[in-house]
Amino acid sequence: MRVPPAPPAAPAADPVPSGDDEVPVEALGDLYRDGITACRGALDPGWAEQVGNDVAVAFEEARSRPDGAVGRGPQRWYVEIHPEQLRGFVELVTHPWVVSVCRAVLGPEYEIVELGFDIPFPGAAMQPWHRDFPMPEETRRQRRLTSLAFNLTTVDTVEEMGPFEIAPGTQWDDGVDFDHEMFPPRERYPRYQQRAVRKYPQRGDISARSALTIHRGTPNVSQSPRPVLVLGVDAPGAGNAAHHDMAVTHAYWERLPALVRAHLPCPVVDRLEPIRQKHTIEGLVMGAAE
Repeated sequence: MRVPPAPPAAPAADPVPSGDDEVPVEALGDLYRDGITACRGALDPGWAEQVGNDVAVAFEEARSRPDGAVGRGPQRWYVEIHPEQLRGFVELVTHPWVVSVCRAVLGPEYEIVELGFDIPFPGAAMQPWHRDFPMPEETRRQRRLTSLAFNLTTVDTVEEMGPFEIAPGTQWDDGVDFDHEMFPPRERYPRYQQRAVRKYPQRGDISARSALTIHRGTPNVSQSPRPVLVLGVDAPGAGNAAHHDMAVTHAYWERLPALVRAHLPCPVVDRLEPIRQKHTIEGLVMGAAE
């Protein structure tokens, strides 16, 4: 049974990891210019492997029930999970680079609203160019980013695995004429292809991007899946939490550091319920990509 979250037991001054008080100027420049930035070697590769093990367990559970995973094209799946399903959740959301980027871009009261993973398996096809949701009015009118997606690979990415491809600078494209305000018309593809950059993250790297930046997954022609963890973070009032069902139990909440509780506005419950995926429109369009 769900109940409202308990008030965060945070002290008057929000504690932050040492070194976090500096504004990440380079990351800010990357995000506003290109729509994506990264911190190489942020975490130990062994930590990323542990994340990969948890992702594998969560995927098998999700695929065993209706609406546990949503298709994002052939042999490509997205699954949303609860923080308790990921042993490294606290280490990720308290990492100094993650905290500093969230504060600098989204403000001191940023909110963690999504935790999930995307897996392109062998045979995954080229996705259509897209953004993850329609452009908010604050971004259109004020050029202000109101959300970030942090990505963390659980494997060392190579070309054959179908790397993530992004068109830098397109986070500012208006998109009012896009299908569902997310999928640009095919006549725009040459522009994105001209800008396209493929990313080859390694275990332990963390990237942060505006999910408005036009991007796509490329074909996985290898014999290995390429799991990627996704952490979604909002500025207050951005509203993306309404699209997700992340929750934590009372026992887990009580063990969380004050820094995490202060930025985790999800329900605190007696018992976790499996998350039913909601990305129906995206799944339909992705499935029709080829």
